[in-house]
Amino acid sequence: MSTYLRPTDLGEALAALAQARLTVLAGGTDYYPARVGKPVDDDILDISAIASLRGIRDEGGHWRIGATTTWSDLVAATLPPLFDGLKLAAREIGGEQIQNAGTVAGNVCNASPAADGVPPLLALDARVEIADAAGSTGVALAEFILGNRKTSLRPDQLLTAILVPKPAHAARSTFLKLGAREYLVVSIVIVAATLEVEAGRVRAARVAVGAASAVAQRLPLLEAALIGQRCDARLGEHARTEHLAALAPIDDVRASREYRMDAALTLARRVLNHIGAQA
Repeated sequence: MSTYLRPTDLGEALAALAQARLTVLAGGTDYYPARVGKPVDDDILDISAIASLRGIRDEGGHWRIGATTTWSDLVAATLPPLFDGLKLAAREIGGEQIQNAGTVAGNVCNASPAADGVPPLLALDARVEIADAAGSTGVALAEFILGNRKTSLRPDQLLTAILVPKPAHAARSTFLKLGAREYLVVSIVIVAATLEVEAGRVRAARVAVGAASAVAQRLPLLEAALIGQRCDARLGEHARTEHLAALAPIDDVRASREYRMDAALTLARRVLNHIGAQA
């Protein structure tokens, strides 16, 4: 008989992980669809009842997004324009039922190359907080996701929060995805960007692309090219094909490699023009 644990205390959850190999469950929106037609016989640690893991808090130097915070929680939260891109992504992750149950951290831990939440979090320079029975530590999101469905999380560890640092300058973000239709679809390409602006010019830039590599990637060449540029509705003109060197898209049933590269450049230009026009 399989085990099902639903603790209300984080310490109890971490102690359970230290003693046995358990499958962590939060919203279940990735877990259950992957097991349609199969018996659900995993030993489960359901963390949805741990109140301390849910919610978004301003902690001075950063914002803390608890591991069981849902996409609907994120959309409803009062947050600065820095989070606009992540909120746009939240509205396109499944339908409202999925957004009400699915969690931001679960989207990260699932580590799909086409996860809508990962590029905007990369563009926010997010870190993940990982805990085990001995304590907790922070890891850059870019170092946490290692590949398709692979993360650095050990079986005895739990991702407890996503941490978003506060920018040095006024900042805005946005998000665009391309799919076969507007909603309820796996992305062909995702682009998210965050720009920090001072005196009308870009002081810091973070641009990330998903569904075009085994892991969502930042575009450091494009980011460097944007520094010092005037932040206006033509900012996207600075994006060039050579700036996409970090990407490694594949051919699959949704799109060819060439199409994904072209779409990534087009979406990158659009997100930059959008933020530039707002600034």
